[in-house]
Amino acid sequence: MKSYEGTPQLSVVVPVFNEEDVLPLFAGRMRPVLDGLDVSYEVLTVDDGSRDATPAVLARMRQTWPQLRVVRLRRNAGHQNALTAGLHRARGRYVVSIDVDLQDPPEVIADMLALAEREQLDVVHGVRTDRSTDSPFKRWTAGWYYRLIRRVVGAEVPHNAGDFRLLSRTAVDALTELPEQLPVYRLLVPWLGLPGGEVPYARAPRAAGRSKYPLAKMVRLALDSITGFSAAPLRVATWLGCAGIVLCFAMAAAVLGAYLWGSVVPGWTSMFVALVFLGALQLLCLGLLGEYVARIFTSVQGRPAYVVTYDSAVTGTRRPAGVSS
Repeated sequence: MKSYEGTPQLSVVVPVFNEEDVLPLFAGRMRPVLDGLDVSYEVLTVDDGSRDATPAVLARMRQTWPQLRVVRLRRNAGHQNALTAGLHRARGRYVVSIDVDLQDPPEVIADMLALAEREQLDVVHGVRTDRSTDSPFKRWTAGWYYRLIRRVVGAEVPHNAGDFRLLSRTAVDALTELPEQLPVYRLLVPWLGLPGGEVPYARAPRAAGRSKYPLAKMVRLALDSITGFSAAPLRVATWLGCAGIVLCFAMAAAVLGAYLWGSVVPGWTSMFVALVFLGALQLLCLGLLGEYVARIFTSVQGRPAYVVTYDSAVTGTRRPAGVSS
C-alpha cells in the first residue's frame, strides 16, 4: 500500500545524474537557504539512473536532512524527463526546478518566492544576465539558440532563461495535464500564457563534476524545441522545394537556349553541381520530415517516458539495491 506524507509549501525539484562529487556541495548551499525561508519544504531529487555512487550519497544525506526526498528512475531517461518525473510528484504549493551543479544560485529562490507571492504570479523565470563563466562557444551557441527559438516559437520565450524557475501549483497542474512525450519546459512554460515575472542572476561555474549537456545534447534540445513547437521547418522545406523547381526550370531554359544556338556544353560541372545540390536538398527535406514522423511514432507507441522504481516519500516502493536506509 502506498501513502504520502504531509504537503509542504515549497518543493524544489533537482534532477541528478552521476553527481556524487557535487551533491555534498549542493546540500551545503541549498539547506541554509531553504531553512531560512520559514516555510515547509521538500527537496525532491530525481536520480536519473545514475551509475556512480549518487544513490549512496543521497541515502546518507537523507539521514541528516529529513526534508530531502529521493526519487529514483529505473533507467536514464534524460534531463527533461527527469524534470517531468519531479514535477509530477512534487507536492508543494510552489515548485522550483534547479540543476544540482550550482551554476544557478540557490539564494535566488528566496527572491523568486517573494516575487511570486507579492505579485500573485504563476511563473517566475531565473534569467541569466552574466554568462562570463561559460565558454565563448557556449555563449555563442546559446545566443543563437534563443534567437532562433524566439523567431520560430514566439517572443514570449524569455531570453537566457533555462530550467531554473518557480511554478505555482496552477502552473504545475497545467503542465502535468499536457500529453507531451518529448517536453521542453523552457518553451512549454511560456506557452501556457500564465502571469509571469523574471529574477536576474549571474551564472556561476560548475561547482564540481562534468557537464551533462555536451554539444550533441544541445543540438538534440534545439531540434526538439523547434519540431515540438512549430511546423516552420516543414514550411522551409516547402519553400526550398519551390526554389529548387524554379532553379531547375531556369537551368532547363539555359540548356534549351544553348541547344538552339548550337552551343556545346563544355563539361559536366554545372550538371554535377545541380545534381548534388538537389540531392542534398531532398535529403534535408526528408530529414526534417523524419523528425516529425519520429515524434508521431514516439507518441503512438505510448511508452512511459520514465519509470520510477523508488520514492522515499512513498511506502511500498522498492529501495535501490545496495542502498541502506
